[in-house]
Amino acid sequence: MHKMLKKFFPSFLIYDENIAEIPDNYQWFVTDANDIIGIAKSELSTKDTAMLTTFLTAYQLTIPKPTDLEKLWKNRIHSNSLPELSNEKFRFIYFSFPKNQMEPNIFKTAMYEFFSNPVPILWENEHEGILIEQQGIQLEDSLTYDQVVDTLMSDLYVKAKFFIGAYLCSFKDLANQYSAFMQLARISASYSDNPVSTYVDAIPFQLVDQISLEQRNQISSLILKEFQNDEEMLQTIRTFIQCNLNISLTAKKLYMHRNSLQYRIDKFFEKTGIDVRQFNQALTVYVALLATMHKEHV
Repeated sequence: MHKMLKKFFPSFLIYDENIAEIPDNYQWFVTDANDIIGIAKSELSTKDTAMLTTFLTAYQLTIPKPTDLEKLWKNRIHSNSLPELSNEKFRFIYFSFPKNQMEPNIFKTAMYEFFSNPVPILWENEHEGILIEQQGIQLEDSLTYDQVVDTLMSDLYVKAKFFIGAYLCSFKDLANQYSAFMQLARISASYSDNPVSTYVDAIPFQLVDQISLEQRNQISSLILKEFQNDEEMLQTIRTFIQCNLNISLTAKKLYMHRNSLQYRIDKFFEKTGIDVRQFNQALTVYVALLATMHKEHV
């Protein structure tokens, strides 16, 4: 379909992060595949627009125009002729929030309040993208992304998520690093409900994501046995592991009595022979839990 539209409308383009600047006087549409496409209004007659809306959905693009610094970063990411070293460390911070809950300009204004200087924001679409932290452009002193999430929820009633990448000090192969970062961020989002996570948290998710469906089923069945479809037990064990095998903290988080929690852990040991109070055994169970979660997402 894209080739056909390009043939009839030479100005046709697909919106993505490679566009250095959003062109004016474009009519935007969304395809069935959720691609945002644009055609210059000068090429569209009333009849053309009516015809296109029979199989496309008209769309109002509200992504802010990129600043000079954002254009610079887009060029850094997609250019192959840059010096290898950066004068300062930088890192990507992936963000997302539910569709249609907040205008991108409002999010941008909010982010500017949290940072020491205007932070570059590269939009993937109208509800996800990346922030770029660098020297002089960081969260205000003592502020954390967990606090940013809480503030966005309390002030704007928006449930945002952030994924924090590693610090980098070279522009070498930056396009591939950016692509790998975005892939890891989205894998993390499919496994974790935590509003803030890091690349370190996501490595186990990535490993499980690369295992075949047959192997995931085998791991789930072998380790979890009769509990592989018992959501209550799985949630209990998952929370226990996430709370660093701390009985008191887990009981508090699950609103359970310690004795009730201990009973469930003992029951899991009795039926599986695996003691999740031991780190190495808990690690194996965690992988099995991720394998089970992956099956829910495929």
